[in-house]
Amino acid sequence: MRLWSACFYRLCRHVLIGPVLHLPRRPKIVGRENLPRHGPVIVAANHLAVLDSFYLTLAARRQITFLAKREYFDRSGLVGNLQKWFFSTMGQIPVDRRGGSTAASALEAATGIIEQGGAWGIHPEGTRSPDGRLYRGRTGAVRVALDTGALLVPVAITGTRSAGSVPWWRRRVTVEILEPLDLTPFRGTGAAGARAATDALMLELAAHTGQEYVDAYAKEWATLRASS
Repeated sequence: MRLWSACFYRLCRHVLIGPVLHLPRRPKIVGRENLPRHGPVIVAANHLAVLDSFYLTLAARRQITFLAKREYFDRSGLVGNLQKWFFSTMGQIPVDRRGGSTAASALEAATGIIEQGGAWGIHPEGTRSPDGRLYRGRTGAVRVALDTGALLVPVAITGTRSAGSVPWWRRRVTVEILEPLDLTPFRGTGAAGARAATDALMLELAAHTGQEYVDAYAKEWATLRASS
């Protein structure tokens, strides 16, 4: 099954999905040398649009595994079965991403990817930006990196979201793979260190995407705005 999954992943990347993404948007890939082609690595990117994960996959020279919402695997009917087959074949792992006590299973799944020498892709904001700004990151990526010793590679993505009068399909996508984040100052500092390292990660992304940084979680900010 793993061999079939890898083959289907390459088929989608090079034939079925990759060309569809590449031709209209002409993605510019910068810093590919910063992402090792082998060995455990965590790839952490900002999240502006649904297509971010696809462009991140297109930019990498190796398979990246994401933790997909369990809802994608639990839907019934023909569409649900096809969706489950697609995500499973692409090597994506179903997890409950509601947060709280359920976050432990997600981190365990991510640690499993790393321990097998894989590349784990994550958007630390936890959801798409509601307004184009960059929001506070969840600490999961940093915690797994500190626990396993895996490289943590930030990736700055721009051009996947409409800006002003320019629709998204007319904007050129840029995927900038940055140098691995130096986590040495944060090792052995517990939860406070994980928080500080995550803040450093998000500020690094903001510096390269040009997004305004908001020191609040995106979901909480959206909920606050909806209730006001």
